[in-house]
Amino acid sequence: MWKKTAIAAMAAFLLTACSSDNEAADNNDNMADNNTEQTDQNQDKSDEGTEAQFHHPLTGAGSDEESQQRAVAVVVNNHPKARPQSGLDHADIVYEVLAEGNVTRFIALFQSEQPETVGPVRSARDYFIELAEGYDSFFVAHGYSPEAKDLLTSGSVDNINGMEYDGSLFKRADFRKAPHNSYISFENIEKGAEKVGAEMDTPPEPLKFIQSAEAEGEEAASVKLSYYENPSYSPVYEYDQAEGKYTRVSDGEVLEDYDTGNPVLLDNIFIVEAPHAVVDDAGRRDIDLTSGGNAYLLQKGKLLKIKWENQDGRIVPAGDAGLLPGKTWINIIPDNPGLEEFITVQ
Repeated sequence: MWKKTAIAAMAAFLLTACSSDNEAADNNDNMADNNTEQTDQNQDKSDEGTEAQFHHPLTGAGSDEESQQRAVAVVVNNHPKARPQSGLDHADIVYEVLAEGNVTRFIALFQSEQPETVGPVRSARDYFIELAEGYDSFFVAHGYSPEAKDLLTSGSVDNINGMEYDGSLFKRADFRKAPHNSYISFENIEKGAEKVGAEMDTPPEPLKFIQSAEAEGEEAASVKLSYYENPSYSPVYEYDQAEGKYTRVSDGEVLEDYDTGNPVLLDNIFIVEAPHAVVDDAGRRDIDLTSGGNAYLLQKGKLLKIKWENQDGRIVPAGDAGLLPGKTWINIIPDNPGLEEFITVQ
């Protein structure tokens, strides 16, 4: 009898102990679940708080620090003998504009990034200076038209020019021939700014950027832009689905940086019509950069037909359209014959 009672008591004890252990395990599991849930909630809050405190003014990209860098505008050679160029992959904004004849040049604006070297550097036109002034840029060129020289020597814009600093601030590369071999380092740009007493610690006013998961418009995986059917100046913008950005192809070659081999990747391509007029026997032009007009905006493989306008010296999308955060190229083409004739969409 005693044995049966002892066995029954022992069984009850073990059952109670197991029940307590299971309850404790359940409680521990619940606590772990709660801790995991709290961790997830904290992580969600952390993710929500990852929005950058500062943004670069000309790209809209996030930054850990407030930008104190003045924009620098450099006239970059686009002759076939000047390709591939140096530094264009670091530019926040690049304008492509006609000079004399059917030759285009770039005005590359640097603010969020400074490449080690930029070039080949080429001569200025008055409307190049006008574009640079819209961002209060420090202006860098090698040479000038008569109209541009008047502006530069009058002090209308802080600048240095290779006509004065050839061989000192501007260096001649031995792998190319003049006039396609003038280069300048960002270190020497800063030295030049100091020489002429230009302040370099005031960033430009920020552009307006939109946040959009999807771009609007017609499919535009490949867009060819022809400046008067000149094959050397008929770039093709190709959409890279994997990158979500456009590359640029000239004469069958993807535009890459000469020094690094990095491709130029673009988030916005803005093609605008503007009145052009040849004004002298040398073929120099006047370009109306203020009146606005028709434009195409390429983003994320889509082409949107919109208008452009000039806001405080800057060519920007009009109306509700806007730039996506990232790098932007702006092609300025003659309004005669205009977009319908110059652009081929594939």
